[in-house]
Amino acid sequence: MKIFAVSDLHMPGNQEKPMDIFGGNWSGHFEKIRADWLSKVSGEDAVLLAGDFCWAMTLDDALGDLEKLKDLPGKKVFIRGNHDYWWSGITALRRRAPDDTFVFLQNDSVRLGNWVVCGSRGWACPGSADFTPADEKIYKREGERFRLALQSAAKERREGDKLLCMIHYPPFNAKKEESVFTKMFEDSGASVVVYGHLHQNAGSYPLAYERGGIEYRLTSCDLLGFRLAQIV
Repeated sequence: MKIFAVSDLHMPGNQEKPMDIFGGNWSGHFEKIRADWLSKVSGEDAVLLAGDFCWAMTLDDALGDLEKLKDLPGKKVFIRGNHDYWWSGITALRRRAPDDTFVFLQNDSVRLGNWVVCGSRGWACPGSADFTPADEKIYKREGERFRLALQSAAKERREGDKLLCMIHYPPFNAKKEESVFTKMFEDSGASVVVYGHLHQNAGSYPLAYERGGIEYRLTSCDLLGFRLAQIV
């Protein structure tokens, strides 16, 4: 099994949200991702989608974009991003998933071969340019939610399993300082962390970065040239 990742597709979700206003490279961006997906992924593989899948405000509006992934090979594993307003209830979302290749993580985990994948949204970290005093409460709350995801993963893990964590927001600030998230990842023995959220203003956040023995992978689709990144 191979595991790929791509995030921040920002599909239209039945909204007037053309992404090419952010640059000509966004023109036909899903078709580029789809072509790359078909060239790389087999039915035995998995693709991680680390948030901000579409602009839809309701699940009904998001289903059309989810259906566009139905005929693509592999298991599709999602977490929620800050723009995924359609993600309003995990029970309804799982019940209405296009088929059983769709997995929606919300403070829990799933097994992919000898990898256990867990995920939650996260939040901006202290020291980030956009972090304000009002963010402190949300940051701590999101830390507790990720703790639940890691507890789920710990119950799932068997001897020899590796841990992969999905988080939408960068789990550290631009200086790569410790956060509640990085500390939990290290304490839990994670091998890889996949995140997104950043676009052309990614600045000092590289696509791949090693910290505390963990490989961090930034997977926003435009930064990847609208291709999937192979994680393992």
